[in-house]
Amino acid sequence: MDRSELVAGLSQDILTYVMHGSFPEQHVAQEIKPAGLDERFDDYESLVGLHFVLKPEVVEFVEQLPQRLRNVKTQTERVTTVSRGHVNGRINWSATMKKRYSTNPRDSSLFVCDDRTESYDIAENVVLKQLLSVIYRTLEDCQEYLRADYQWVTDRWHENLELIEEMQRIFERNVHVKRIREPEEYEPTERMLQRAEEARTDVYTEAARLLRSYRKTLAGDADAITELLDETTITPDDEETLLELYVLFRFVSTIESLQGDTFSLSTIASDSQEVARMADGDTEIALYHDNSAKDRGLSFVSEDYGKERDELTRTEMVQRETREVVSSYFKDEEFRQTTGRPDVIVLEIDAADRQEYLITEVKNSTQPQTIRSGVKETLEYLAFLRSDEEFVFDQETEYTGSGWNGLLVIQDVEDSETASLEEQRSIRILQASEVENRLREVLESVIR
Repeated sequence: MDRSELVAGLSQDILTYVMHGSFPEQHVAQEIKPAGLDERFDDYESLVGLHFVLKPEVVEFVEQLPQRLRNVKTQTERVTTVSRGHVNGRINWSATMKKRYSTNPRDSSLFVCDDRTESYDIAENVVLKQLLSVIYRTLEDCQEYLRADYQWVTDRWHENLELIEEMQRIFERNVHVKRIREPEEYEPTERMLQRAEEARTDVYTEAARLLRSYRKTLAGDADAITELLDETTITPDDEETLLELYVLFRFVSTIESLQGDTFSLSTIASDSQEVARMADGDTEIALYHDNSAKDRGLSFVSEDYGKERDELTRTEMVQRETREVVSSYFKDEEFRQTTGRPDVIVLEIDAADRQEYLITEVKNSTQPQTIRSGVKETLEYLAFLRSDEEFVFDQETEYTGSGWNGLLVIQDVEDSETASLEEQRSIRILQASEVENRLREVLESVIR
């Protein structure tokens, strides 16, 4: 599967599950955000804002702002005031005499005056102010990254760094912008956006178009999500993440189709290692992504971990020493005693206390050496899988389970004959384009 196919499938999954609140948006945001960003961008809205200001048309809009703001529209309003002892504007004698008569006929110091003032609070300006607020707040949050030499900034703000200061000056000091009131929480309304779109001034039509684009992405518009994934979030050298997320959502949709109407999917709290939990009567299925499954008492500790040093074979001693060398070198990072961390774990527990596991490794490659590495890692995950410190698969059940407990997903291998699922041994291997239709067969063998 090429990048465009993965993006199309993942976009629909985000729309179906994440935007409907049945899958944690924080997990998706963490996976697709550009490298180097801190936890401030671990939520979908912040990531959308970053993506938005990276758009070339937003940069161009900011570049043209100083000149365009000279054409900001106002409307003339008639303001009536009542004063004593001084005149503020043109005296409305008819209204003045009526006011004096109704209050104190002898008070010759009372005047009703009409004055004409310019108001900036028209619909078009509210739209403009809201767009500028979005850009200003996002630049405040991420300007340190825009100034750095990240690949996803090149040719955008990184080459126009003075625009950041220019945008800040405009929002904080420009006399026209400051006179426009802050939009209410529900503004701009649809009618306001339509007014801006119908205006004959470019600054308003462009502001309305850009603000609509921003809102669509926040709301989960399919085309907007596709653009979010395709343009700015996933870096070109990290397409493995695309495939991993694609496989993760294929698990959810396939289990949903297997369980039918009794299936329920619940969002997992952001501080949990689970990303989804599914229930069907007495059966519970937990789904993990890129985690060690510690929440469920699962680990991938090798057999030598509990042995005394003099009981180790030469191979086991090298493995343990490798872990200890790494742990002693990296002082500020916790290194778990594991063989690695699988990309997806599906765990099922039924009413009869039967436990089944499906360990999935994803390799976005067709290189023989990478595929061999993926096979070895998947077999290690199965062989060293422990539940509450006890091996799940022992010699009696085969160290790697039934042959359906491990799954390796690789990219499509062209012009090469491969075995069917039934002919494979120890683990199952699926190519990316097969996941949609063949994953069901793998899951059925584990769940049922």
